[in-house]
Amino acid sequence: MNTVNNLLEFQMLMLENVFEDDAIFRKELKKSKKWLNAKDLITLKKWLLRKFHKTNCKSIHEELKEIPV
Repeated sequence: MNTVNNLLEFQMLMLENVFEDDAIFRKELKKSKKWLNAKDLITLKKWLLRKFHKTNCKSIHEELKEIPV
């Protein structure tokens, strides 16, 4: 079992559950930056932009601005 993939999946699940509350969503994005490696952060950002581009685009870009896509 790969811990890194589990962390990525966990963060995806958390972000899906809190996307309606911007403060909590941003808090989870900050945790993601601490916990995930660069490759998983790129995967996460791409997924976030596809899934939440209408509701959380500004938060995603502000909190993950240094992560390339």
